[in-house]
Amino acid sequence: MDFRQAQADILALLEDSRITSGGARTDVRELVQVGEIGLAFDTLCSWIFEDSLPISRPFYERLKGLGNDLEQQSSVDRLDELIVD
Repeated sequence: MDFRQAQADILALLEDSRITSGGARTDVRELVQVGEIGLAFDTLCSWIFEDSLPISRPFYERLKGLGNDLEQQSSVDRLDELIVD
């Protein structure tokens, strides 16, 4: 996967997420900026899970697709219980 595309995808997911904590959003953005793509993705997923934020099936599928591309499937596995239809 293209590095810049991964950065853009993570930031787009962050913007579309229900994460409201300014600190969490800043953490993900800073990790993306310094090139820690895998850690940024894991942090994004962790905040969603820790805050039990509801996610749509299309949003989950986007997370799952990027997780597969980044070989970070384990970050997404537990998020399926947060899907609301």
